[in-house]
Amino acid sequence: MQRVASLLEPKTGAELQRMAQESQALTRRNFGRTMRMFAPLYVSNECVNNCQYCGFSRDNPIFRVTLTVDQVVREARHLADQGFRNILLVAGEHPRFVSEGYLEECLEAIREFVPTIGIEVGPMETPEYELMVRAGCEGLVVYQETYVRDVYAKMHTAGPKKDFDWRLDCPERGYAAGFRRIGLGALFGLADWREEALALAGHLEHLYKHCWKASFTVAFPRLRPAAGGFQPMTGFTDAQLLQTMCAFRIAFPEVGMVMSTRESAKLRDALAPLGVTVMSAGSHTEPGGYTGQGKDDLHLTVKGRRVELERRSSCDQAEGQFGIADLRSPDEVSKALMAQGLDPVWKDWDASILQEESLVEVG
Repeated sequence: MQRVASLLEPKTGAELQRMAQESQALTRRNFGRTMRMFAPLYVSNECVNNCQYCGFSRDNPIFRVTLTVDQVVREARHLADQGFRNILLVAGEHPRFVSEGYLEECLEAIREFVPTIGIEVGPMETPEYELMVRAGCEGLVVYQETYVRDVYAKMHTAGPKKDFDWRLDCPERGYAAGFRRIGLGALFGLADWREEALALAGHLEHLYKHCWKASFTVAFPRLRPAAGGFQPMTGFTDAQLLQTMCAFRIAFPEVGMVMSTRESAKLRDALAPLGVTVMSAGSHTEPGGYTGQGKDDLHLTVKGRRVELERRSSCDQAEGQFGIADLRSPDEVSKALMAQGLDPVWKDWDASILQEESLVEVG
């Protein structure tokens, strides 16, 4: 932790350049030139939480929808046709809409053609996570949003997400349930970036000690425009993002590092060779965004209850969680990576690997 703190201290341009060079060398040594590609698939934007910074926040008067399982399959097949074999299912937190059994059905419906599936949904108990693992899920993503308790309390004013410790303990409950991959992150723009980064490093170090069979990724997402019009409370410049990324690579050489389409194409291309190992492409943050699924079921939700729209037009669509900055297609992103000598990897896991390992153990 002392090393991370020193790496996050103010740096000159020359010092930052040396950090970037060391970060790139460590990334090549541990990951080669591979870049794992993934796509988020939003299945619902219903939510019972009031989070001031989030487009899905309960009190935002937005168009909402929860996709049916068949609609999720159509979205997933579209992504598979684009090359993706790693999909992250994302949903707001609303037990009435994303109800018991729904996520398992979605997982079971797509696992035959999507070998790597993760979830980023409301925190659960370990037995609930065990059901997800048995249904074919191998990755859990849960961002603490902010590690600063008083800021967390101000940002989360209603709903189960108000419980800071319940969310903080979520990765360990997921690990106990059998998830292979666990993703952490903080949402930069809510509190001082150095304080957030240092706390995130402490959380990661703790998990490396206590959940050592899992592999980990970290992400440093910055606030983007979203419904509600929330503005960042603190700054987090491109140079500070680079410094944070390099600090984590130097301190944690084997951690995966995620960069989403929140960032611009120019910045993503610049940072990709310096430490990033996982990237999304062609992303949509609204349910049905890839193929237009769910448009016939758009509605409002007031105080947790569904309210039908009086009028509906062909251009209406569900609200996204936040605005996308990199609008390039997956093919365009892939070509940009290859132009830098990087190797986009669309599939790096298959369930048959576990079967082969079991046979070896039995033999």
